[in-house]
Amino acid sequence: MKIAMLSPIAWRTPPRNFGHREQIVSTLTEGLVKKGVDVTLFATSDSQTEAKLHAICPRPYKEDKQLDAQVYTSLHISELLDHIADFDLIHNYFGFLPLTYFGATDTPTLTTIHGFLSPRILPVLEKYNGKAFYASISNAGRSPKLEYIATVYNGIDLNQFTFREKPEDYLLFFGPIHPHQGAAEAIKIAKTVDRPLIVAGVIRDEKYFKSEIEPHIDGDQIRYVGSVGPEQRNKLLGNALALLHPIYFEEPFGLSVIEAGACGTPVIAFNKGSMPELIRDGENGFLVSNVNGAVEALDRIGEIDRRRCREWVERNFTQDIMTDNYMKVYETILEKTKREDHRPWGYYQVLLDEPDYKLKRIVVYPGKRLSLQSHRRRCEHWSIVQGKGVITRDHEEIRGEPGDSVDIPIGAVHRMRNIGDNELVFIEVQRGDYFGEDDIIRIHDDFGRVDKGTI
Repeated sequence: MKIAMLSPIAWRTPPRNFGHREQIVSTLTEGLVKKGVDVTLFATSDSQTEAKLHAICPRPYKEDKQLDAQVYTSLHISELLDHIADFDLIHNYFGFLPLTYFGATDTPTLTTIHGFLSPRILPVLEKYNGKAFYASISNAGRSPKLEYIATVYNGIDLNQFTFREKPEDYLLFFGPIHPHQGAAEAIKIAKTVDRPLIVAGVIRDEKYFKSEIEPHIDGDQIRYVGSVGPEQRNKLLGNALALLHPIYFEEPFGLSVIEAGACGTPVIAFNKGSMPELIRDGENGFLVSNVNGAVEALDRIGEIDRRRCREWVERNFTQDIMTDNYMKVYETILEKTKREDHRPWGYYQVLLDEPDYKLKRIVVYPGKRLSLQSHRRRCEHWSIVQGKGVITRDHEEIRGEPGDSVDIPIGAVHRMRNIGDNELVFIEVQRGDYFGEDDIIRIHDDFGRVDKGTI
């Protein structure tokens, strides 16, 4: 299975600080590699991965204002399209835009939808509904207008999060500074219970920050530490008495909720969106309706066993669980879209399929070649009609051009290689008593397909 993982390029994969989609892409990619999947990550050049990295954007465009976001977005997606035939499946984490490119390809695509901050993106998703495959990151994050192949919860690498049995006394807000995220409400909660609050996160709304957050920052009870990286994130989440998550929108998934739980920190969240799927009220946190409810919940925070917070994440939201679930989705998609005519080296069309012979038109891309193989129950006759090739037949190397042909006896080791700059087309006539694709003895393959059954 060869997977192309299309990551956003606003930030590095994984991000240095902010970038939740890039973080999930990284976690999934590394999880797939650990399980032996052949993954190529399309991301920024400075990304870090054990997979094959394919990049055209030198740095995140959010970090380098000299890079035009639209230009590099176009180059990033088109670069994948230039190599799309090399992959069995494309996993799109970029968003809705690549769907408008993928319509012309036969390679199956899976798009993980991370929510609908704006309903204006729905027309694109609706257009390709039923043509592309969609995965949601929670049941609450689904649109009734779309069809989904699965819900796969985000997972985290537990090695990045340290469990802490005994926290400090501060409360934590960890997320983008935006009215929807509720940083101002977190400040109200902290002031009402007279506890210190640390606010961490990238500023998404400068006006909101200036009017609702900055006036309360005193460096003592209310502290703002900006956007933090993995090491500081681990410390902040683990040492907090509780994470405050007073959201004002139907959040499709709260990654910080899971990250806090991995450190043993309970979460007090407004009961919206996916929160009931991530928080079991009274066990790993509390679901509340407003600021007053959050204040009351803090009086009960001592009832939460921090070990159970960690165990809840271990059972439901790990890297391994997410990776295994996506692998099942990939297998389902590949089975649903199974096409004998699509191969990494090119494609073929069956022209006739009779009891005693079979006729194919085979196209080989420039620079590609079929696997080196032989057959037990059929012989073949190849006739080149377009392009230039080299035919291997046992110990012979035979150059061929349009009009040339060659016989392949039963048991002969053979392959075709395109040595031209354009597509090579040849007609294959099979004769014998069986023409199934499992009548193959494979000796060598450029694409790592060592099992019997594909050419």
